[in-house]
Amino acid sequence: MKKSLFVVLAGVLSVAGVCRAQTATGETLMLNLPRASQHALVSQRIGITDITINYHRPMANGRQVWGKLVPYGQVWRAGANENTTIRFTDPVTIEGQALDKGTYGLHMIPGESEWTVIFSKNSTAWGSFTYKQDEDALRVKVKPQASEMRDALAYDFDDVKSDSAVVTMRWDKVAVPFKVHVNVNEIVTASIRQQIHGLNQYYWEGWDDAAGYFLANKINLDEALKDEDQSIQAEERYDNVMNKSKILDAMGRKQDADTFRAKALDMANALQLYVYGRQLQGEKKQDEALAIYQSTAKKFPNYWTTHLGMARVYSAKGDFDNAVKEVKLSLNGAPDANKNTLETYAKRLESKDDINK
Repeated sequence: MKKSLFVVLAGVLSVAGVCRAQTATGETLMLNLPRASQHALVSQRIGITDITINYHRPMANGRQVWGKLVPYGQVWRAGANENTTIRFTDPVTIEGQALDKGTYGLHMIPGESEWTVIFSKNSTAWGSFTYKQDEDALRVKVKPQASEMRDALAYDFDDVKSDSAVVTMRWDKVAVPFKVHVNVNEIVTASIRQQIHGLNQYYWEGWDDAAGYFLANKINLDEALKDEDQSIQAEERYDNVMNKSKILDAMGRKQDADTFRAKALDMANALQLYVYGRQLQGEKKQDEALAIYQSTAKKFPNYWTTHLGMARVYSAKGDFDNAVKEVKLSLNGAPDANKNTLETYAKRLESKDDINK
C-alpha cells in the first residue's frame, strides 16, 4: 500500500515539474514573483472619458531594439508579456478614425519610416503570438519620431487638451505617437441627461450644474434654461437665479436677463455680492464692479468682504489711506485663512499700489 502511494505521488510531482508554465524569459507563472519586464498602468481623463493603458515594460539593456530585438514589418505586442491593452470608457477617434468604447489589445508593426498601430478586439492573448488580423477593430498609420534614450519602454500622454491627447510609446530612441480625440460635449450631454433622472432631479444643485455646463460651453441653451427653471423650482437661490440671467443673456434676451440679475442681486448675501463684483472685474467691467461694492456697503456695512470691496473702491480712486483703513477693518472679521492675503493687500496699499491690478 505504501509503495503504491509513493509511486503515484512521484508521478504527480514528475508531471508537475515537466508541465510548469514558463514565459519566454524563463519565469514561471505559478507564483507572484518579480518579472524582468515590470507591470505598469497609466491613465488620462479627457472630459469624463478615461483612457487606460495596461502594459509591461521591457528594458533595452544595451541591446539593439528596432530592426533586431523587435523586427521591422512584424506584428509586435507593444510591450512585454501579456497583451498590452488600452481601454476607452467612451467612443473616441484615433487619428481621425472612429473607435467604439471598450478594451483592446494594442499591437504595433514597426517600420523605419512608418508604423501601424493596431487595436484588436482580442485583449486577453499572450503577446502577439496568436494575433489575427480579422480580429482588428482599427488600424492606423503613424510616423515615428526621434526621442531621447529610454531604457525602459513607457507610454505617456502628451499635448493634453480639453478634448484630446497624444498617446506616445517611447523606447530606446524612438517615439511613436497617435492622437486620441473625444467628442466631450456630446458625451457629457448624454451623461447629464442620464444622471439628472436619478436622485439629482430632486435637488437644485444637479439641475444648476447641468445648466452651468451648457452655458459655459455655449451649447444647448434652450435645454440649459429649462434645467435652470427646474433648479429654481426645486429651491430658489441666488445661484440659480443669477445663472438664469446669464443664460438669458447668452440667448440674446437682454431685458429678461436684467430682470433676473436684479432679482438675484437682491437675494445675494455680502460674500456673494463681493464674488460677483470680482467676476465683473475679471470681465473688465470695472465701473459695474465698483458700483456693486458701494451698494453692498449700504446693505451689509459691517461684513468683512464689504470692507474689502470698499478698499477696492478707494484703491481705484487713488485714495490709499482710506483703502488701508478698509482692509484693516476687513482683517478684524475675516477668517484666519484669508488674513495673510489681506495683510499683503494692506502692505501694497501702504506702498500706493492699486490692489485692483
